[in-house]
Amino acid sequence: MALTKADIKSDYPIPAYNYRVSISDGDDTPAISFVDVSGLSMEYEAVTYKHGFSFVMGTSVIPGMQQPIRLSFHKGIMRGKSYLYDWIYKTHHEPFFDKDKRDILIDLCDEAGEPLIRWKVRKAMPVKLEAAGFDANSSEVIIESMELIAHDLSVEYIT
Repeated sequence: MALTKADIKSDYPIPAYNYRVSISDGDDTPAISFVDVSGLSMEYEAVTYKHGFSFVMGTSVIPGMQQPIRLSFHKGIMRGKSYLYDWIYKTHHEPFFDKDKRDILIDLCDEAGEPLIRWKVRKAMPVKLEAAGFDANSSEVIIESMELIAHDLSVEYIT
């Protein structure tokens, strides 16, 4: 029996190429085109707990502190557009103001551009901005990468 479009839409994995990244900047939330987004992971430290009766009952492994969320974004550098540079510069020249930590929405979209899964990154702070090396023998575009550390990550499955 042939599969219908609805069957394929509901039963097959979602392709990873159609996504949108929006970085909250106070009142403005610009969507920025990135070539690559990585680091959408949550990790907790495993803690071995021993109590007074551990010699009888054994030890327990419990979740400990959450590890920092480290995200990485890559995009082509464009003439006159310095959004990422402005953000990291402001963050590290006014380090005691929490206002430069920004929320980020990463939407994995369907073919119509409607979000299917949304990752919400809270209180992200840039820690590294790097431009790829220059090569006179290449005609490739120059890519800049930004690494961020974030406070929290949540995932919302939109149906």
